[in-house]
Amino acid sequence: MKIQIYDTKTREPKEVASRDGVVNIYCCGPTVYRDAHIGNLRTFLLSDLVARALECAGHSVRLVQNITDVGHMSEDVAAEDKILAQSASESVSPFEIARKYEDRFHKDLMALNIQKASMYPRASETIELIIQSISKLIAGGNAYVGGDGSVYFNAKSFPGYGDISGNRLDSLKPGHRYEYTDDGEKAFHADWALWKAAGARTQMVWESPWGLGFPGWHIECTAMSLEFLNGHVDVHIGGIDLRFPHHENERAQSNSITGNEVVDLWVHGEHLLFEGRKMSKSAGNVVLLNDIVAKGLDPLALRLVLLENRYRSQMDLTWKSLETAHETLKRWRKLANAWGNSDEAVLDGELFKAIANDLDTPRALQRVRSIEKDSNLTDAQKRAAFLGADRILGLDLARREVLKPLAPKQEELLAQRQAARSEKNWSESDRLRVELEMTGLEIEDSRDGQSWSWR
Repeated sequence: MKIQIYDTKTREPKEVASRDGVVNIYCCGPTVYRDAHIGNLRTFLLSDLVARALECAGHSVRLVQNITDVGHMSEDVAAEDKILAQSASESVSPFEIARKYEDRFHKDLMALNIQKASMYPRASETIELIIQSISKLIAGGNAYVGGDGSVYFNAKSFPGYGDISGNRLDSLKPGHRYEYTDDGEKAFHADWALWKAAGARTQMVWESPWGLGFPGWHIECTAMSLEFLNGHVDVHIGGIDLRFPHHENERAQSNSITGNEVVDLWVHGEHLLFEGRKMSKSAGNVVLLNDIVAKGLDPLALRLVLLENRYRSQMDLTWKSLETAHETLKRWRKLANAWGNSDEAVLDGELFKAIANDLDTPRALQRVRSIEKDSNLTDAQKRAAFLGADRILGLDLARREVLKPLAPKQEELLAQRQAARSEKNWSESDRLRVELEMTGLEIEDSRDGQSWSWR
């Protein structure tokens, strides 16, 4: 079955194809000096969605996601190395910082039901690959050693620069904020560092043919993708903020090494706002997955809310939308389990058609809601369709609610409320409902009496 996804480079949908029977996917991973916020997680959910959709279409998938653990995203170096700064803040070694936040990253992925990648190579463990890639670029005339001992990519050596982002070299002015402010000794202002001389830096530095130093940000993805995906990437995924300069620079490097177009399809997920504003530390509105869990919400409520929006559309996430998604998941799981316990999963054709059309998850979820309400379907057919949808959506719809025992106080309040209802003391019944809900219960009333569930 065919799947088309919008290609940022050609500006049109493009069918996903493979060269060796396996779809090679590369997704830019986290820089592990802090917890990934929910905007970051939107990108990682996108790679999971692509992989799940391709697998449901009958493809094998090889997904590689790098771990940047050398602390030097380009916009960070000019001010302060983030991993080294966090290392000083927490009084532990920089690699302890990297491993700590890498571990938290994997826990977040697990909580969001994001399937494991085929591999997670670390930049710190692929230094030799990076050095080999830089050496090839120097030998091919695409890179040079500056007088400061750093190695720079010669941007003018790559004629196709700007094809992804539309930013052309002749329109990039000196001082544009996308590369190190300490320009060193570049031949041209738009060149970028492949290897930075260590200078006064004593941590997270390595020996190289050009002296002690550390790799530039962009070269690690070139080295890893070429090595671990056999020189060709069928689908390259990242956030829209990486389109320029990171992916533009990566493409120039990779194509210069191989002599051909390395990436077939560039996929970018849009920005995520929270309560109408861009998330930032200075604004104090950075939301982590743990913040959602702390409010008693299922982490998969975040997954559902993100799927309610097209990946290429900027979206505004709110606490209200997360709470609504939490309740929707509870309802769907309750229904799925009321419809039986069969493990049969049937992928609905209309739902898959929506996914195959540039990952139209809002339309796919509309189809789930239609199935829920379709009186022409049997309970068994509905459950099978829900489980089939879940192969792509990853919402754990077959999960059964695990009921915790009531505390003695809760049992007492429930008994008091039942008595109040029997006496038609509705004001007291309402007061007790509020008190019970403050303990984490959800109360429902019907002609058969009151019932409860955990929030």
